[in-house]
Amino acid sequence: MARSPIEVADVLRAHGADFLSSVRGAISSAKRRVLADLQACRTAALGGHVDECEDCGHRRVSYNSCRNRHCPKCQGKARAEWLDARMSDLLPVEYFHVVFTVPEQIAAIALQNKREVYGILMRDSAATLKEIAGVDSTLGKCPTAAARKCPTRAVP
Repeated sequence: MARSPIEVADVLRAHGADFLSSVRGAISSAKRRVLADLQACRTAALGGHVDECEDCGHRRVSYNSCRNRHCPKCQGKARAEWLDARMSDLLPVEYFHVVFTVPEQIAAIALQNKREVYGILMRDSAATLKEIAGVDSTLGKCPTAAARKCPTRAVP
């Protein structure tokens, strides 16, 4: 896949300050940190080193990565490796990817009541899938669903 001439960091450097001023206090400090990391990734702001060819003396500057889990530059290879590993786990059957979302108002409630709200979401999502799939228990066929909790990390 060819590399795009415009990267997320370019957009953030061009428009990040305007975006942050427009949302003011509506964005968490953790999200502000992610934006700052993405903007600084592989720039002089994070430091770097100089490689020099012993034969011709050509120098190349390499800047340090932010290593933020949200950074497309830093996590691109890891994401591709993860996808390859998941592909090898798949059975040779047809899959459908279904995403259930909740309205913004319920999402706000879910932040304070995760176990209850997401428990309801999982139960009702499973019931909906079974209804749509026309589950016939005599045939032993049933849609299977998987859910996972997204990993989190403390942000300084």
